[in-house]
Amino acid sequence: MNVSSILRIAAFSDGEAGGNPAGVWIGDALPPAGEMAAMAHAIGFSETAFAAPQGELWRVRYFSPESEVPFCGHATIALGAALARRFGDGRYDLALNAATISVEGRVEGERVAASLQSPPTHSRPAPPELVDAALALFGYTRADLDERIPPALAHGGADHLVLALRSREHLARMAYQLDAGRRLMNEHGLVTVVLAWAEGPQRFHTRNPFASGGVLEDPATGAGTAALAGYLRDLGWPHGGRIEVVQGEDMGMRSRLTAEIGDEPGGSIRVSGTARNM
Repeated sequence: MNVSSILRIAAFSDGEAGGNPAGVWIGDALPPAGEMAAMAHAIGFSETAFAAPQGELWRVRYFSPESEVPFCGHATIALGAALARRFGDGRYDLALNAATISVEGRVEGERVAASLQSPPTHSRPAPPELVDAALALFGYTRADLDERIPPALAHGGADHLVLALRSREHLARMAYQLDAGRRLMNEHGLVTVVLAWAEGPQRFHTRNPFASGGVLEDPATGAGTAALAGYLRDLGWPHGGRIEVVQGEDMGMRSRLTAEIGDEPGGSIRVSGTARNM
């Protein structure tokens, strides 16, 4: 196991700061799953992306410190930045465990501008018992929810519970116990919970507890943003074709994400941001 071969890249950065640290490993063939899991655990980032060429595609798998996940947005952006720096600007097609997506990277000095196309999206109302359990976990009540955006299970390559809150103050006071969050998310097959506040129709502030992966909170979550954007399209929210997302402020790691939303039901979401080397 050689963690020194793993690149360290902060994805969805806010200029020269912020973003979500991801590990990126690029090689001729993927290591065994156990070795990838051990490397991801050793580096300790919320996700590490492992990539190797497979014909015209890149075969990619994602590991958190505790588990493999089907799709990770910020690690995909970090991978796009690493591929652009190593092989040049352009689009790279990626074969995931259950989907084929793409990422684009363009070197801009010390940073790389990157965009991913998520797997297909879908959403449905969240079961009341799950909503009540999640509200209790985070210290909220139903009166704290934004009625315009009802609780939902949203998918954009991974499954997320979306809870929209009435105010920025409610978002700021989120707190929970990691073990209790892990039990809830694993029981219901959730990768993260997306807690969101709508500052306006096209600007959201979010927080993403990621207890299923052994991480209390992520400062930037591309998969969660794709799932949220797909749900807003399903809901008929007046998104105007795109939303801007600010995440990580309450962690002192302000991150910025953009999601472009097409008209096709279930269609992919384009999620963009910048990445910086750490």
